[in-house]
Amino acid sequence: MSSPPHWLRTLGLTAFAMLAFAGNSVLCRLALKDESIDPAGYTLVRLIAGAVFLALLSLILLKPSRPNQILNYGNWPAATALFIYAATLSFGYISIDTGAGALILFGFVQLSMILIGVFRGHRLALTEWAGTLLAFGGLSYMLLPGSEAPELAGFVLMAISGAAWGVYTLIGRGSATPLVDTSGNFLRSCIPALILLFYFLGDVYLTERGLWLAIASGALASGAGYAVWYAVISHLRVSQAAVVQLSVPVIAAAGGLLFAAEPITSQFVIASLLVLGGIAIVTFTKKPIRQ
Repeated sequence: MSSPPHWLRTLGLTAFAMLAFAGNSVLCRLALKDESIDPAGYTLVRLIAGAVFLALLSLILLKPSRPNQILNYGNWPAATALFIYAATLSFGYISIDTGAGALILFGFVQLSMILIGVFRGHRLALTEWAGTLLAFGGLSYMLLPGSEAPELAGFVLMAISGAAWGVYTLIGRGSATPLVDTSGNFLRSCIPALILLFYFLGDVYLTERGLWLAIASGALASGAGYAVWYAVISHLRVSQAAVVQLSVPVIAAAGGLLFAAEPITSQFVIASLLVLGGIAIVTFTKKPIRQ
């Protein structure tokens, strides 16, 4: 049986990564909404679980001659961006619903990646501009008066988280060994996460449910999802990688409806159509995906 076309494989891996990213929002909101775990503890457990999962996966698939070689992969700039993303996401989801949080997060991912790409000299085609503006218009529409506005502190934290993830994504574009690089980044990010936990030591609390939600987020939604994203990102242009992630708020809001009983309004449906329409314009532009 012949293998699937390259573009179909890229599409499937990208879809898996988007589902994993949305899963992170759902799991984090479920844990923090019910106060099953504190945000600093959730951040540390999530990153440790991701590090362990990715290290084991690297050992199984790559079979390095010396297991400690994993520590030589990744880098501190990427690990720092990963930590900032994870920490601000955890603290932000204390007060923001699943869909709204994912909306702010990936809206700022989109902005940061496209602005960095333009600053580096990448010129967007007219259709890419149109798709980007349409998708961002859908995001803006969701924030118009009539829906519950997020708290300012939560909004700022999610904005920082999105910008940090945008930086992390762009750093990962040049990775020749995405699996072990992601593993190394997770291992490094545990150090500032541990320092953060000690800073908030008086506010630490943990339940069995919160622990398992954090482990699931770290090992499955984060570890597996990020490894796949690191592998597929080199086959996407900056603008494509930025805009395709705008599907995550839509998926996350659906998860919030199913698992947290957060309603989906007509305003959200209209915004979703705008966002997905913009994604389609950018993704299926005439310029081919770089091989």
